[in-house]
Amino acid sequence: MSAKDQQDVQLFAVTAVGPVALAPPPGARSFDDLYAGLALGVYSALRTFEHNKFLYLDAHIDRTKRSMALLGWDYQLDELALRRALHEVCTAYHRPVARVRFDVLAEPAQVRDTDSRVLVALMPFTPPTPEMVAHGVAVGLATDLARKRPLAKTADFAVARRRYPAGQGKDVYEYLLADEQGFLLEGTGTNFYGVRQGVVYTAGQGVLEGITRKIVLDLLPQLGVPLRLEAVHQDEIGTLDEALLSGSSRAILPVVAINGQVVGNGRPGPIGRRLLMAYNDFVAETVRPAITA
Repeated sequence: MSAKDQQDVQLFAVTAVGPVALAPPPGARSFDDLYAGLALGVYSALRTFEHNKFLYLDAHIDRTKRSMALLGWDYQLDELALRRALHEVCTAYHRPVARVRFDVLAEPAQVRDTDSRVLVALMPFTPPTPEMVAHGVAVGLATDLARKRPLAKTADFAVARRRYPAGQGKDVYEYLLADEQGFLLEGTGTNFYGVRQGVVYTAGQGVLEGITRKIVLDLLPQLGVPLRLEAVHQDEIGTLDEALLSGSSRAILPVVAINGQVVGNGRPGPIGRRLLMAYNDFVAETVRPAITA
């Protein structure tokens, strides 16, 4: 691994005395590479703002604790140690914005020479391009992929979804999961919304409680946009006027085609644009450091 790669890709163990740098596996280019060979557990992934500020970090940590409880763990997360580690390593990161993942493992990461079960990883953050935001993206369907526990954000799902690489295909940016009845649930790393006659539809159950989704569900009523927690069926794609994705790394991203079928007029719509503007304003007002006075 080159010196630049070592600078870009960083891994730390969270300990009571502070974060301890760990050597990433040779050739690691992704979070999955960094965590290969470990006893995977639960995790959260998010981005930084202005080096060391986060959006809804409290919600990310709370969801991690709920995920641990859903798995039946009695392990107690040292939240203060995690916050201190996030603040220290993100402040020191050489890029002004980073992609961050923190994991609580099922067992200590001894193969990485630490007894800690809590790891923090940093990588460069690559947002959707301005063209994607302006013109929208196409998504496909992951017909054989499902979350075993939709409310628990488990790292084994992150491994399983690797056969559907998001954001890397020229024609397909993301893949949507559907239930056995054909209702569209969520993306492999995003939440999904359909818009029909001015009403936003999104699955109310069977999906991960996305942190950006929580913000979206709060913003829509403030914008006067009706919301229904009902999943869109595959057969209803042709009736949609707009479709959207949301995620911690993607903000609000318009979808203009689903599984080869054009959504609406094939261009981003007004509700998505209003929602993105409101979201950006919310972010500017809400981001905070991991540690505050």
